[in-house]
Amino acid sequence: MPRAGGGDAYAARWRAETRRLRSLAADRAPSAPGPGAGDGAEETGAWDTANLSDDRMAGVVCALAFPERVARADGGSCLMASGTRAALAEGSALRGAPWIAVAVADRPAGSGHARVRLAAALDEEVALRAAAFLRTEEREVRWRDGDVVARRVRRLGAIELSSRPLSDPAPALVRAALLDGLRAEGLGLLRWSQEARGLRRRLAFLRLHLGDPWPDVSDDALLARVDDWLEPELGRARRRGDLGAIDAGRALTRLLPWASGRAGRLDELAPERITVPSGSAVRVDYTDPERPVLAVKVQEMFGLHASPAVAGVPLLVHLLSPAGRPVAVTADLASFWRDGYRAVRAELRGRYPKHPWPEDPAAAEPTRHTNARLRR
Repeated sequence: MPRAGGGDAYAARWRAETRRLRSLAADRAPSAPGPGAGDGAEETGAWDTANLSDDRMAGVVCALAFPERVARADGGSCLMASGTRAALAEGSALRGAPWIAVAVADRPAGSGHARVRLAAALDEEVALRAAAFLRTEEREVRWRDGDVVARRVRRLGAIELSSRPLSDPAPALVRAALLDGLRAEGLGLLRWSQEARGLRRRLAFLRLHLGDPWPDVSDDALLARVDDWLEPELGRARRRGDLGAIDAGRALTRLLPWASGRAGRLDELAPERITVPSGSAVRVDYTDPERPVLAVKVQEMFGLHASPAVAGVPLLVHLLSPAGRPVAVTADLASFWRDGYRAVRAELRGRYPKHPWPEDPAAAEPTRHTNARLRR
């Protein structure tokens, strides 16, 4: 029996047991089909052991004694029917054997892998017959390699023997696999338009500052409530591409507090855009729900004494040059006009002389235009 660090005395004991069992088999099983006898031999559970070497017979004995340790080898390691993966020693003769029976394995301290100490080679038929009670065939529908994979799989315990595609997986299993995919790869598998992303951010803002009945739209919360917002689309989906066709924004509207009548206040409490003093409708950025941002040109805010707010939360105003470049950030517009505008005005007058830069912006007319346009 080949070994990988096991004691010679232990291997000798296995060989002695092999010879004893061979003798018993010769006395009590005078007529038995051999390993090549086909399906009938598999049903009888008998072996012709007369022509097996001691090492091969040792494999039979070990497989019968420990069927859960029947293992399929793969290079420098093997996977047992029990699900344990173990490493074979460097230079072990068993590295070339497709099937082995593991008599002794241990897990060295500090190691994440088991180690084969004593094992013997097997024929595949012997392995399958010795551990026949571990053989299963089942339909498997899983999220695998980025998509739903449906297979009919034959296994020997944890060892996969063969598989073939499954053409008619149960819808409930497909749905469960797609849900696993969403958990593994995230809700980005759905179709998120700019409007959908904006709606989710607006709802996150309202949830943070106003609480119920505005819904929690974090990943964990949405995955826990798929029945409430992703149906019936999720139930109809069959593959990754079907998830990408689901309009996440439309689905999210199912979570709005329709029952309480507050859903209609969404645009009032967290508007997509607000109208600034110049008359422009400027988009509000809710990426940070703690403090949404309004990015707007300085001149369009002339005459406004207080920072605009949504749902009672002052916006963080990013003031831009006529070219759209940021020149100042403030949450207190009145304070900026009083203390910060003078330095900004001095710089912008030199860069953009065609635009109005009044000395008192709090009392000036807001505008989107140049001086020439204003004089027309």
